[in-house]
Amino acid sequence: MSTFVYMTKCDGCGHCVDICPSDIMHIDPTTRRAVNIEPNMCWECYSCVKACPNEAIDARGYADFAPMGHSVRVLREEEKGTISWRIKFRNGTEKNFVSPITTKPWGEYIPKLAEADEPNQGEINSQILYSEPEGLNTKKELPTISKSSFKKGVYY
Repeated sequence: MSTFVYMTKCDGCGHCVDICPSDIMHIDPTTRRAVNIEPNMCWECYSCVKACPNEAIDARGYADFAPMGHSVRVLREEEKGTISWRIKFRNGTEKNFVSPITTKPWGEYIPKLAEADEPNQGEINSQILYSEPEGLNTKKELPTISKSSFKKGVYY
């Protein structure tokens, strides 16, 4: 379900632009409001929905379960620490989902992270994830391959 922006609610703060992992949320230079420039490329992570302080971003439901006339409403309630999804079908049926917001500051709500040191710049730039298990041997340096080892037409 790709996202879309209610222009009347958006104030152009840019939180959605900053957090979008696929870089498809942009601020329109003419209207100074957020816009999803490529809805078909949306990863459906809903980071923009969760980050929007004005609840100006919603999700479009898929036609197979939410045909024309439906609505998907998202409500972020920081004081409760939840994000609620209300799907209203064309026939009036409603489905409500409530999930915890996990986009809290470092270590505040996730106890294991609270015990760990904050990552340094090298760890932030690394391709290795913080939570990768030790069994993957991620502490080893990755091998380097020289250009001369690549031969035309030979693949390993």
